Amino acid sequence: MAQQQMGNQPLIVLSEDSQRTSGKDAQSMNVQAGKAVAESVRTTLGPKGMDKMLVDSTGNVIVTNDGVTLLSEMEIDHPAADMIVEVAETQEDEVGDGTTSAVVISGELLSQAEDLLEQDIHATTLAQGYRQAAEEATEALEDVAIDVDADDNEILEQIAATAMTGKGAESARDLLSELVVDAVQSVADDDGIDTDNIKVEKVVGGSIENSELVEGVIVDKERVSDSMPYFAEDANVAIIDGALEIKETEIDAEVNVTDPDQLEQFLEQEEAQLREMAEQVADVGADVVFVDGGIDDMAQHYLAQEGIIAVRRVKSSDQGQLARATGATPVSSVDDLTEDDLGFAGSVAQKEIAGDQRIFVEDVEDAKAVTLILRGGTEHVIDEVDRAIEDSLGVVRTTLEDGKVVAGGGAPEVELSLALRDYADSVGGREQLAVEAFADALEVIPRTLAENAGLDPIDSLVELRADHDGGETTSGLDAYTGDTIDMAEEGVYEPLRVKTQAIESATEAAVMLLRIDDVIAAGDLAVADDDDDEEMPPGGGMGGGMGGMGGGMGGMM
Repeated sequence: MAQQQMGNQPLIVLSEDSQRTSGKDAQSMNVQAGKAVAESVRTTLGPKGMDKMLVDSTGNVIVTNDGVTLLSEMEIDHPAADMIVEVAETQEDEVGDGTTSAVVISGELLSQAEDLLEQDIHATTLAQGYRQAAEEATEALEDVAIDVDADDNEILEQIAATAMTGKGAESARDLLSELVVDAVQSVADDDGIDTDNIKVEKVVGGSIENSELVEGVIVDKERVSDSMPYFAEDANVAIIDGALEIKETEIDAEVNVTDPDQLEQFLEQEEAQLREMAEQVADVGADVVFVDGGIDDMAQHYLAQEGIIAVRRVKSSDQGQLARATGATPVSSVDDLTEDDLGFAGSVAQKEIAGDQRIFVEDVEDAKAVTLILRGGTEHVIDEVDRAIEDSLGVVRTTLEDGKVVAGGGAPEVELSLALRDYADSVGGREQLAVEAFADALEVIPRTLAENAGLDPIDSLVELRADHDGGETTSGLDAYTGDTIDMAEEGVYEPLRVKTQAIESATEAAVMLLRIDDVIAAGDLAVADDDDDEEMPPGGGMGGGMGGMGGGMGGMM
């Protein structure tokens, strides 16, 4: 409780339930929280990284190697730790890969800062030095970047394969990286590349090698009526963002029928409306209609008579892809449908994959929306392959947008570390120590790669430093043999933005945490669950928030 002496009376500023941690204690608590988060995902880094199994309160199991998935599923409570989780989320949104690296660098920056804080170097000085180092590192990365052409499929496939390495998709990465590159190139247009136009359809059954790319859209639905055709060739496609049903009245209405003829008339009128809807679809020349809402049984009957394939309750994301693939314009009701709103597909067919019926819309001209069918033996396997594919799609998109890559395998980090040590000599004052600490922190990536591969991290680092001192800027660590090799020759590439984004967001998070010297937890945060009114340490509690995570993770690591 903050108190200030006024005469003989203490002045109470904070509420009684609040808890406050100040000065060195607050800094130490935040640093420990950041390091704990980084430590929890560190063993997943690299081609020999291990997976984690997360089990939530409802018994759902996730087995993954993906940093951002792990951290978001872990339910971390500590506010400082949460800031490190945000680093992973930013990395995922911006580039799609490198989430674990970003978090590990962030944790190591805090760890290095801890030593300097103990030597009475002020946190603001540290923050200034870190920012200067991050700026210099970003420039140095630009210098070692390699230019890539948009049609250089070999390098693009190598980039996609690098993002999959160490994850569940590795066994079929040659096939999958080829599919990923084809998919991204298909949806690229003048407005840029939106990977939302690549639909990933997960199908349990078969093996990962059975995965394929469909130039078009697969809708996870089937025709509404068995009397409709299975297949339409050179089909005109209509998309209706409404329903083919009689509108319900807005208010509760009551109709008094005194005569059976009136009821008959009432029903005939409904039937006539539904017939008219089906005829309107047929009159504009549609062969296939995708409807957002429901389709009345009677309307299904009339559509089937007209030989039209109808699909109902199509998700809005699927509608968007269908519109992009076929060129159709979604309309809000049948009355608005005109010939100009129709799209075109060479073939629309209902096919079976692994026992489930789906609608395939294929042979679309210049497909700007494609579907990647992922196969796998179990649901957990497919989910992890899906996460690896998502990372791959992200890195290929980023490479096509920026046109620059760097070698992988820890090569850029060692190169940056050397460049920053040279730069530190030109930085005056105590900031020089912070720049050197930043250089040391970057080496956590090759060091972790070596540790996870069961190699000696010191020997590996010494060899890598020697190579880079000798001018071999793309020398990295081969996790399988333990040798240092030329990563560019080996085809291990990562987009430049993966590295720059990781360094920038990791630095920002570390600097923000280091500048905090006071943590005040409101009363309701300082108290644990109502069941056991125990006091928690500030900010949701290192003991509560992170301790719980430590316990949960302990069994997995």
